[in-house]
Amino acid sequence: MANKQCFLSFYYKPDSWRVQQVKNIGSIDEQPLLVANKWEEIKKQGDTAVEKWIDNNMKGKDCLIVLVGAKTAGRRWVKYEIKKAWEEGLGVMAVYVHNLKDVSGEQSEKGSDPFVGLKVDGESVVGTVYDPPYKTSTYVYEHIADNIEDWVEAAIKARK
Repeated sequence: MANKQCFLSFYYKPDSWRVQQVKNIGSIDEQPLLVANKWEEIKKQGDTAVEKWIDNNMKGKDCLIVLVGAKTAGRRWVKYEIKKAWEEGLGVMAVYVHNLKDVSGEQSEKGSDPFVGLKVDGESVVGTVYDPPYKTSTYVYEHIADNIEDWVEAAIKARK
C-alpha cells in the first residue's frame, strides 16, 4: 500500500517529541513539522497567517490524524484543523499518544476525545479514536506502527 498523505494535528509544546516518534514510523507521509520558533513566528503574524499555514499544508492530504496528549482536545488550532479536514472530506481519526515517552522519558495523563461536541454545518464530526492497549512506551509505539496504515485506510474509507 502506498503511503497516504496525512496531516498531523497535535498540541506542539507537550507532545512534539511523541509526534516525532509517530512520524519516524515512516508508514505515512505528513506535512513538515515546524520547529517551535517557526510556529511562534507564524502565530505572531496573527490568526489569518495560522489559518493560511494550516490550509496550505492540508491541501492534497487524504487524512487528518489527531495525536492526542493530555490537553490536545481543548486546543483552538486542533479544533480548527479537525473542522477544516471534515469540511474538505478528509478521513478523520485520532490516536492517544500519552503513553509514549517524551524527551524527558515521561508519560502524561490521557486526554479527552478531540471529536466530542465538534460540528460542521450542524453535522457532528465523527472520527475513530484509537487507544493503544499498553502502558509501556515501546509497546504503544509498536502497536501504533503495526496498525496506523489500516487506521488511516479505515478513516479515509469512512468518508467516501
